[in-house]
Amino acid sequence: MYVIAHLSDPHLDGSEEARSRLRRITSYVAGFKRPVDVVLVTGDLADHGAPDEYAEVASELSLEVPVLVLPGNHDVSSPLRTGLASFVSSPGEGHPVHQVRDVGEARFVLVDSTVPGADHGLISADSLAWLDGVLPSSFDGPLFVAMHHPPLDLHHPVMDQWKLEQQAPLAEVLTGKPITAILTGHVHTPITTTFAGHPVLGAPGIRSTVPFDFEPTPTDSFVDPTAYPGLAIHVHTPGEPLQTAFRFPH
Repeated sequence: MYVIAHLSDPHLDGSEEARSRLRRITSYVAGFKRPVDVVLVTGDLADHGAPDEYAEVASELSLEVPVLVLPGNHDVSSPLRTGLASFVSSPGEGHPVHQVRDVGEARFVLVDSTVPGADHGLISADSLAWLDGVLPSSFDGPLFVAMHHPPLDLHHPVMDQWKLEQQAPLAEVLTGKPITAILTGHVHTPITTTFAGHPVLGAPGIRSTVPFDFEPTPTDSFVDPTAYPGLAIHVHTPGEPLQTAFRFPH
């Protein structure tokens, strides 16, 4: 059994509110009777991409288990690389921050889907070539592709302004690869769907939740900051389908 604690969108900004919401999740994970094999955080680690925010991220994610991180649209590549140097293993400087990380028997291909200075996602031709080159044609253990922006149309009037654009070339690269699941964030909502023949599993938002536009919200904003923070727990057992549970500790 291989267990992933999948977190997303803490948006740390130095405030007690953001910090306490993340700590609610990390404390929950730390209390597991069986430690998770890895913690994965799929972007928007910091709210403004500032160096002091990444210092806070580094402090809050210094856990007793391996931690993998990747950037979201609120993150900034250079300060992220500097402030989270102990968490990030990515060649080059600046943008993009792509990684291939092996943790135990699992491999994580961490794709930077961000566009500097913008909120929508896009995986460039160069990045697609990199992704095609690092994805194996066969793999003995679980293989996960992770990115901030989910490869889907969200059908939300606000969030669809910031969706992953040009999805078809990505589908061509991913089709037929031995991928266990695609793990995402960005939409602050637990999601399950498919893309290019693979499961897509999105973690809940830690800082807030984004309801569908037809759901009730406690404010006039499209964001619900009062909803409980959550996480996804992915459990891989050899020879069985991946299982995912969503938890909202309080």
